[in-house]
Amino acid sequence: MAQAMLAETKLRLVFEVGMDEKGAPILKAKTLNSIKKEASPNQLFQVAQALSVLCNDTLNSVERADTTEILA
Repeated sequence: MAQAMLAETKLRLVFEVGMDEKGAPILKAKTLNSIKKEASPNQLFQVAQALSVLCNDTLNSVERADTTEILA
């Protein structure tokens, strides 16, 4: 029976950097690697908020990207 093992976690911060000619937001993402796999959603959100204060752009969304390895 196959099993899934969490291999890697990344935190992606998406910022709104402006508006295009149609008024739609222009988004730019920054990805942080080597995030602790045990980090809770609340902890990740707190980190994202703290980092966004250091940036000039508005934080649009926070995403967690987990990579899972399937083992036989």
